[in-house]
Amino acid sequence: MKIAFRSSRSSLWLVAIAATLAAGCGYHFAAAGSGLPPGAETVYVDRFANRSRITGLNDRFARYLKDEIASHKRLRVVDDPASADLTLSGAIVGDETQPTIFNAVVEPTQYSEQLIVNASLKDNRTDKTVWSIQRMGSSQFYAVVPQAVTATAPQFLQQNLRSRDINRLPDVQAAQTERVASQDQLMTNLAHNLYASMSEGF
Repeated sequence: MKIAFRSSRSSLWLVAIAATLAAGCGYHFAAAGSGLPPGAETVYVDRFANRSRITGLNDRFARYLKDEIASHKRLRVVDDPASADLTLSGAIVGDETQPTIFNAVVEPTQYSEQLIVNASLKDNRTDKTVWSIQRMGSSQFYAVVPQAVTATAPQFLQQNLRSRDINRLPDVQAAQTERVASQDQLMTNLAHNLYASMSEGF
């Protein structure tokens, strides 16, 4: 398939995504934890509510979030809320997928998926909310036909595929492969941004 044009609707969607990324660009710096309550050493990650239409999405995101927190070694993730200095809770409030590129016969060849969360951090020692954020989002693009895959993109290079491998896949398998890789990067980025915002207090 040959990619021919973008629709006006998809252009608006891209503008919205760009605005979200611009608003969150400061979250990408490494978090030293200076915004966390002094003396706090442990955190309990409560199960996020799932207001999306995808069953289990909150549980998948929790794994990425716990790994992100643990990787910084500022807080230790504990399984018992009674033993935690802090409690992180929240909700997945949206998982939105939109076509962004179409071929000459107006069939989608690329989609964008955006994951949106609310979150808050409570100091269990004072029973006060010390940080919260509404509608933090992260987005990723993924191709649904082999011809639309960008073989030089970091998302593709992280997979165990070469460009000639993806070209041999049927459209359905290529779409599934790319979406799985996209969701992995999507959740990694969102967990990183959420931790950075929480730990630095912005």
